[in-house]
Amino acid sequence: MKITVLTVGKIKEKYLRDGIAEYAKRLGRYCRLEILEVADEKTPDQASAAQEAQIRRTEGERLLRYIKDGDYVIALAINGHMPDSVELSKELDRLGVQGKGHLVFVIGGSLGLSDEVLDRADDRLSFSKMTFPHQLMRMILLEQLYRSFRISRGEPYHK
Repeated sequence: MKITVLTVGKIKEKYLRDGIAEYAKRLGRYCRLEILEVADEKTPDQASAAQEAQIRRTEGERLLRYIKDGDYVIALAINGHMPDSVELSKELDRLGVQGKGHLVFVIGGSLGLSDEVLDRADDRLSFSKMTFPHQLMRMILLEQLYRSFRISRGEPYHK
């Protein structure tokens, strides 16, 4: 299975880059992992709703350029479904059995994802009703993917 994490913005903090690199390395045993970054837009202080919508659209256009017709797209969105780790593992197994060979997880920028990206998504996934920095979500997603593969194979992993 190939997994692409398609995300807005670069990771600036070393501790996050280190954590992401560690989970990317661990995932190499279970899948072909690719992390793609698109440029983020600067959001002015006190941006209007129209400015924020335009920023989401611009970032969304950049993201959509990397999504192919046959990709199974899972958008990380606060209003997505919230499985626990075992349920996520079962969902990934189910997608594999259904022949979904390329999963694309999309993480938006600080303002979230555009409607166009959300409309293209085959599924929406939420990790919490709380808001997390989009840079941190990359590491959380990779950790949960790693946990899912370990669960699926009956391998031990801390709880």
